Amino acid sequence: MLPAEIAPGLFRWTAPHPDWNPRAERDSAEDWGPMVGSALYELPHVAVLIDPLLPSDGRAGMLSWLDGRIGARPVSILTTTRWHRRDREELAERYRSSTPGAWNALPAGVVQKPLRGAGETLFWLPGVATLVAGDRLIGRDGALGLCPQSWLAGRRVDRAGLAELMRPLLELAVERVLVSHGEPVLEGGRAALLRAIDEVTAS
Repeated sequence: MLPAEIAPGLFRWTAPHPDWNPRAERDSAEDWGPMVGSALYELPHVAVLIDPLLPSDGRAGMLSWLDGRIGARPVSILTTTRWHRRDREELAERYRSSTPGAWNALPAGVVQKPLRGAGETLFWLPGVATLVAGDRLIGRDGALGLCPQSWLAGRRVDRAGLAELMRPLLELAVERVLVSHGEPVLEGGRAALLRAIDEVTAS
């Protein structure tokens, strides 16, 4: 299935996670669904890929689609967390000839929102009012939630600390939240983020 355009110039697709464990216990460190999300954001001066994972089936078709969307523009490939390096090296090599600068450079029109101590950087796309998360926000049971405590092993924050790190994001006019794991939030993103934070801080 080719990517879906969810806002002008913003596309999301899913691909099978190579390490999916169908027998993982709920809220364990391996508890994620079989499909994970990636994004392409088209700006006039650059094409931005975030956490790109190419599907094993239909890989050639996906690459052809990307080639057509990207055209001659330089490419920036951004990663929310080190676990999501995925296919970035392959794609960096593919688009190296059209990318004179660093392929992982942060372009104008994309804002970093690091969660210091949580091992993740979110990306804010103000032109489409979209927040792109890696592992720290997930779609679950029809809502947006913070990741399980097990996903924070070895980090300097627990879920309560993560919620406080995310609270400043409520200052953004978030309409959409794209997540790697689970379903994205395509409207009412700020309210969904507030509920996710309050669910943790109230418990």
